[in-house]
This record gives sequence, structure tokens and C-alpha cells, in this order.
Amino acid sequence: MLNEKITPAEIKQTLDRILFYLDNVTQPVLVNSVTGKEINDFVNPDKDAVIKPGDFKLQRYEWGAVYNAMLLAGNIFEDQRYTEYTSKRIKFLASIASYYQLFEKIYPGVNHPLKQMLGPTALVDAGPMCAAMIRANLADINAPTRTLIDSAINFIVTKTYRLADGTFARNSPMPNTLWSDDMYMGAPALAQRGKLTGERKFFDEAVGQLKLFSKRLFNAEKRLYMHGWVEGMDVHPQLYWGRGNGWALLALVEVLDVLPPDHPERKDVLALLQSHIQGLSSCQSEEGSWHQLLDRPGSYHETSATAIFSFGIATAVNKGWISREMYGPVALRAWNAIRTKVNVKGQVEGTCVGTGMAFDAEFYYNRPVDVYAAHGYGQVLFAGAAVYKMISDHPYEIVNGRITFLK
Repeated sequence: MLNEKITPAEIKQTLDRILFYLDNVTQPVLVNSVTGKEINDFVNPDKDAVIKPGDFKLQRYEWGAVYNAMLLAGNIFEDQRYTEYTSKRIKFLASIASYYQLFEKIYPGVNHPLKQMLGPTALVDAGPMCAAMIRANLADINAPTRTLIDSAINFIVTKTYRLADGTFARNSPMPNTLWSDDMYMGAPALAQRGKLTGERKFFDEAVGQLKLFSKRLFNAEKRLYMHGWVEGMDVHPQLYWGRGNGWALLALVEVLDVLPPDHPERKDVLALLQSHIQGLSSCQSEEGSWHQLLDRPGSYHETSATAIFSFGIATAVNKGWISREMYGPVALRAWNAIRTKVNVKGQVEGTCVGTGMAFDAEFYYNRPVDVYAAHGYGQVLFAGAAVYKMISDHPYEIVNGRITFLK
């Protein structure tokens, strides 16, 4: 199975299953939580108003990646259904934002689905959805998102907790802690803001964050990112969590993708990306997947990390940032592993649930996997779209077990 040749049609069929599943289990509808009746009056807030319950929450940060991946897939496949998935939900979220702003005035202190989006208290509440809304804006999806975008960027720039040198930080599990996750939670939104407005300061801040995180988290010998770093500690937990490296890779790719060609630090971001891909490639298992802890084969094979590595590597090949001959096979072998994790319903199996930063390997070993772990869906959509483009533009053959690109 892992050595079978991949076709663009097979990739499209796999992603179509995911699209069909997600379209049915994440409905952009407001309902009364008691009666289940649909709410169409957006002028007089209902105290029991909620987004229709489904398998996932379409306003959560994980879905920012899904919206971006759907836009990418729609563009690469030239299939409007993928674009419409994002369009409908971004328009819906924008349309109910004013509803819940009024809701907060009428029912102060009452929880509601957009509470984090309207009043972020952490980087994760603002960045991923902000990046998705900017991408939707740039894709000419006519949704009134600018107020939400402006608010999120204002939070990221002026209210996010930072170290003394400006690095985005958290106070968990200890004060002044860096998580590799936050490279993705902040930098892509800033870079997208730069593309939207043309203001160089946002590109500068995005690149600055990537370099500040990398200075502390990137192990130059292993060419991998530690999951966490704590200010004041002499010895840091050398734990290389799969998805934590995935967030870092995704941040590097997304920033580099929109960074102006003449930006003075573009070469630094590209060098980081190339080095990281080298490190990741050396950790790929013989099955094509990556482990929960990248350098510990005893840990389980994890889908979301495998998918985002496949996406990042295939995208870097497509952009000409790395060698197609050397790294194209890495992305292809990864996709061969990923496609076995998409079941007949379109659910993604083998994804680690949400995971905090810890100091012991056992914590990561014991994190469960679940088809309802939202972190796997955008990642697999990303991977499929990027690999589809790679093999559509550069067909290949398998000769004596060796992958050979024909052009």
C-alpha cells in the first residue's frame, strides 16, 4: 500500500469524503439550545441562542486551519464546493458577530459561542481565525469581517503577553513559557495583515516572532523544535512533539508564502524552513508517517503531524524552495500513510487530542487519539491539496522502488 503510486484523482476522492463529512456536521445555523428551533431574527438576541451543535465547533481556532485549507483546495482543484465551505461559514460568523455584541449588552456575563472571538484573552483566540478571515477577504469572499480582523490584530499586537524582548509567551505551565504552537497562532495572521494592507511593519513583526521563537526552541543539531521553553530554566525539556513541530512548520510556510521577495529577512525564514525540513525528513518512519514524539519511535504514529509535514514539504517543492527530487518522495510517502487514516465516512483517524506543554515524555506518549480531534482535518486537507498540485505539475513513476519525477 505504501509503495502504490498516488494519482490526483485518488487524492481528490479522499478529500471529497472529508468535505462531505464536514459540510454535514458543521452547519452554519443559529438555534435555540432548548427547543432546537432555528433562529432567523438577528435583531433581538435570544438568551439561549447557540450555533447548531455538530461534531466540531466552526468558531474554534482549529477551524481557522480548515477554512484556509478549504480555500487552498478550492483553488487547486478548481472546485467551488471547497471555497463555498469557507465562504458560508465566514459569512455566518461575521453576520452573527453584531448579534452577540448586542447579546453581551443585554445579557452581561452570560457565556455564548463567540465570546472568545469577540473578547480574546489569549493569542490562540485571535490569530488562527483572523488569518482565515484575511485569506477569505483576499479571496474576494464578500463577508463583513474587517471589524473582526482589526480587533484581532489589535489584540495580537497590543495585548498579547510577551517576554521582555517581545516574544509571544504564556504563563502556563510556568511563568514566561514559550510554546512552539504560538509560532502559528500569531505570525501568519500578522503576515496576512501585511499582505492585506501593504504595511511592512506587520511583515517585520511576523518574521521577528519566528526568529525569536527559533532562537530558543530550534535545536540546530536535530533541526527540530522543542515543544516548550521556560525563562529562567537552565535545562529545558528536550521534547520534540509532532504537532508542535507541525505548527512551527506551518507558520514558516505561511509567512514565507506572503513575505515580499525584497524583504531583508526573507532569506533567514527560508533558511529556517529548509533546515527544519531536513530535520523532519530524517525522522520519517518507514511507514511514511511521523511519531508523536519525533525522535522516539516508541511513541505512536500521529496523523496531524504527518499531514502538516506532507503539506509543508510538498508546498516547499511546489514553490521551488527545496529540491523536488530529494524531498518530493518524502511528501508522497507521507500522503500514502495519511490516506489510510481517512475512513469511509470522511473522518480523520489517529489525531492526537489537544495537548499542553509538559516536561515528561510519558505525558505525550499517553495523549489519546480521536476522530473528533479537530486538529487533523485542516492538516489533511492542506496535505492533499499540496501533494495533488505537486504530482499534477510533476508526474512521476516508480521504477525499481525508486520515485522518479518525469519533469
